[in-house]
Amino acid sequence: MRIPADDGEPAVLAALAGTAERNALATAVRYTLQRLAERAEGNTVEVRVPPFGAVQCIPGPRHTRGTPPNVVETDAATWLDLAAGRLAWTAALADARVSASGQRADLSAVLPLPEIARLGGRS
Repeated sequence: MRIPADDGEPAVLAALAGTAERNALATAVRYTLQRLAERAEGNTVEVRVPPFGAVQCIPGPRHTRGTPPNVVETDAATWLDLAAGRLAWTAALADARVSASGQRADLSAVLPLPEIARLGGRS
């Protein structure tokens, strides 16, 4: 189900401020994953933010069965910091805050998400 901006943006603001309850945090993560999938349409990389959500994105070869060859996984706080531009992709990898496997599992070209960065990160 698509999350409208009227629901997603306040949840992101609360999550970035550290005041979000679990439901709002889940909405914030799902909304930002939705925005990623819209910005980088494709099925080559699976981005997972357990337990809240996962999306496939990045153009390229489509994955259809089993474990995807290109997987990015992180926690909710790290994901939101990446989406908002509060944390650089390379720093998250260096600090082991993100697990990225596969030759196409590099989100540095699509992060931060501009609409999320305007909300609570960098412009």
